[in-house]
Amino acid sequence: MTDTAYVSAPRGSQAAAGETPQGSAAENRYAEAALDAHKRRGLQLAVRARWIALPIIAVFIVFLNPNWSVLYYHGLLALLCLNGWFISRVGKVGRSRLELFLIFLDLAIMTFGLVVPNPFDSRGIPASMLYRFDNFQYFFIILAAGTMAYSWRTVIAIGTWTAVMWLGALGLVWWFSSPVPGLSEAAAAAFGYEPELAQFFDPNSFVVQLRIQEAVIFVLVAVTLGFSVRRFNGLLRSNAGLERERANLSRYFSPNVVEQLSQNDEPLKQVRSENVAVLFIDIIGFTRLSAGMDPHAVIGLLREFHGRMEREVFHHHGTLDKYLGDGLMATFGTPVAGRQDATNALACAQAMRGSLAKWNRERAKQGKEEIRAGIGIHYGEALLGDIGANRLEYAVLGTTVNVAARLENLTRKLQARIVISETLAERVTAEQARGDLLEGAALHRDQEVRGLDQPMTVLAWG
Repeated sequence: MTDTAYVSAPRGSQAAAGETPQGSAAENRYAEAALDAHKRRGLQLAVRARWIALPIIAVFIVFLNPNWSVLYYHGLLALLCLNGWFISRVGKVGRSRLELFLIFLDLAIMTFGLVVPNPFDSRGIPASMLYRFDNFQYFFIILAAGTMAYSWRTVIAIGTWTAVMWLGALGLVWWFSSPVPGLSEAAAAAFGYEPELAQFFDPNSFVVQLRIQEAVIFVLVAVTLGFSVRRFNGLLRSNAGLERERANLSRYFSPNVVEQLSQNDEPLKQVRSENVAVLFIDIIGFTRLSAGMDPHAVIGLLREFHGRMEREVFHHHGTLDKYLGDGLMATFGTPVAGRQDATNALACAQAMRGSLAKWNRERAKQGKEEIRAGIGIHYGEALLGDIGANRLEYAVLGTTVNVAARLENLTRKLQARIVISETLAERVTAEQARGDLLEGAALHRDQEVRGLDQPMTVLAWG
């Protein structure tokens, strides 16, 4: 006999080296959406971290300097909190000049607050001493928060900008500040035996070597964190691709089958023969029904029909093989065989009939015509596996598929809603899952099925 090749739609297929540009574009969109969601969450976390860290610093500096002049620094910390909120509002994946400007402003506020003398502090501390209080370490808080939300390039930019600002401010303060008389001489007198100690303990000395060391180490840490962020983003993109594949699988398989597929290595590529139940459903008289309808209404009708039937397939652990215009093909026992595949197929058919009856009651209230559908199911051996060269498709092939399609056509002749083969009925009985499923069926013997040499016995429900 001649087999009709019913082939399933591509599901997570692995294209060869030349994957289609459309697929790549879809993956990029999915990855960018994942990155955007990650960045938005990261920005919110960064803002919360800032709002927690900066108040702690505000309390800590009071402990270090219990003087009213610290309110000046509290004002700067408040500006940093506010600027962090602005950054969270304008941040996005990709280039954002406003976001980069606000990050730059962040670092400028920090640098200004750490190197410019407090105008409310009456103590005559040399300007160089502001570089000696190890305040530079506070920049690491900004850098650490940046790794939560920014791209790897931005993290490295934060390190570079900070180093340039810090050393630039050093040059400006050195140029415009005046040494406090007597301090350098006192340090030289105390440590004259060791010039390096004298320079280190000189309050007027900026100890330029240490300032350069701070900047270099900060840049190195920023570069390291930047590439860590880049690696993380790569993992995020990879995970987004896996989630996309899983989402694609969920369009064809029930959730429990998707879970099994996600835990196995390339199960679809194993070409094998397996006993499966195959179900076809098709709207009866669809050509006549749609003849006078608006094309958009036709599409809406099909979407509603497919959606209702698809839900029943997945609810009964079936696989949506393909849509066939005004119908669909589903398989039970693919890609992983179960203990109740035949039972699930018949239960799905009866649930489909119930769903259609409910839908028709809703349509009747709206004055719309009844939707009738024929369902055919057969159980038997089929060939399962990927076919194709560059673009692979998971195929279910064989006589079982063809017979199920012919049984669906037989519903017109028998004026029935569901027609199943005697083989499927015997398998349902053997599975002993639900004895009520076969109740109410009419037995029809010696039914001619196109493509088969011998007539067959079928069961039908009106």
